[in-house]
Amino acid sequence: MDDRFKARAEDVADHERAIQRDIDRTDARQDDAGQGDDKEIGAVQAGARRYPEPPFPKQHQVKPGDESALDPAPMYDAPFWKGSGKLEGFAALITGADSGIGRAVAVLFAREGCDVVVCHLDEDDDAETTKAAVEAEGRRAVVLKGDVSDPAFAETAVKATLDAFGRLDVLVPNAAFQEHVNAFEDLTHEHFDRTLKTNLYGYFNMTKAAVPHMKAGGAIVMTGSVTGLQGNKDLLDYSLTKGGIHAYARSLGTHLAPRGIRVNVVAPGPVWTPLNPADKDEDKTSTFGADTVMKRPAQPEEIAPAYVFLASPQMSSFITGEILPIIGGYSGG
Repeated sequence: MDDRFKARAEDVADHERAIQRDIDRTDARQDDAGQGDDKEIGAVQAGARRYPEPPFPKQHQVKPGDESALDPAPMYDAPFWKGSGKLEGFAALITGADSGIGRAVAVLFAREGCDVVVCHLDEDDDAETTKAAVEAEGRRAVVLKGDVSDPAFAETAVKATLDAFGRLDVLVPNAAFQEHVNAFEDLTHEHFDRTLKTNLYGYFNMTKAAVPHMKAGGAIVMTGSVTGLQGNKDLLDYSLTKGGIHAYARSLGTHLAPRGIRVNVVAPGPVWTPLNPADKDEDKTSTFGADTVMKRPAQPEEIAPAYVFLASPQMSSFITGEILPIIGGYSGG
C-alpha cells in the first residue's frame, strides 16, 4: 500500500480522536454543571396555552376508562379555536366519542357547524358530557351505546345518523382496545381476538355501513397510531391493528377516490386520555409521554384540529390515503 495513503489515514484518525476529545471535555463540563441530562429540561410548551407535564398523580383505571376520573382532567375544549364554518351543515358519526380524542373532535366539529353522533361502549356519563359539549356549540348531538365489532350496531349507528340529520358526511372510526403484555407468552388468543375485533373489524364494520350513504365531498378520518408506524414492544397486537388501519385507509382512499370520498388517518403519539391509565400501571401512567421529544403527552385538543383539517373539503380536498403523524417529535437518539 502506498505510504501516502497510510499516512493520510493516520492523520485522519488523529483528527477524529482530537474532535472526540473536545466533545468528551464538553460532555464532562455539562455533566458537572448538571446540563448533560435531558431529563433536567422541562416539557416543551409551544401551544396556545400551557399543558400538563409529567409526573402525573399515580392512577390506574378499569377498562374502558372514565375521563371524569382522570387527574389532571384532559383538555379538550380548545377555547382558543374560533370556528369558521369549515364543516357547516355537515353530519358526523364518531366512534369512541365519549372521551379523549373522540370528544375533542366532536367539540371542534360542532364548532365548525357539524351535527354529531356520539358512539361509545359503556361510559354513559362521559358520553353525556360530550353530548352537552356539542350542544353548547349550538349543534345537535345523538348518543349511541354499542360495540363497533358488531356489524349490526354499525348499521344501526349509520341509520340513526341518517334519521337524525338526514345525511352522513364524515365518519371518524376512533374506538379502540389497548392492553399491554410484558411477555409474548402472555398474549392470549382471547386478548388478541378482542383487539382485532375492536380495532380492525370495528373500522371495517363502520366504513362498510357508512360508505353507501356518503356523497362526493364526504370524508373518512381514521385514528391510527405511532405504534402502527414504529411498533411497540409491549403492544404487539395493538400495533398490528394500527398498522393495518394505516394500510386499510391508503387502500380505501384509492378505492373511493372516484366517488369523491376521501380517506385519511391521524396517527397520534401519546395522548392524555383514559385509554392509557386503563392499560398501564400507576408508575407508567405517572410518567406517560415523558419519553417524547416534547417530554409530555399531547392533550386531546392538540390532536383534534388535524381531524377538522382532514374532514373539511375546504382544507384538504386534494388529500387522500395519507397518514398524518402527531407524535411530539422524532428522536434522533
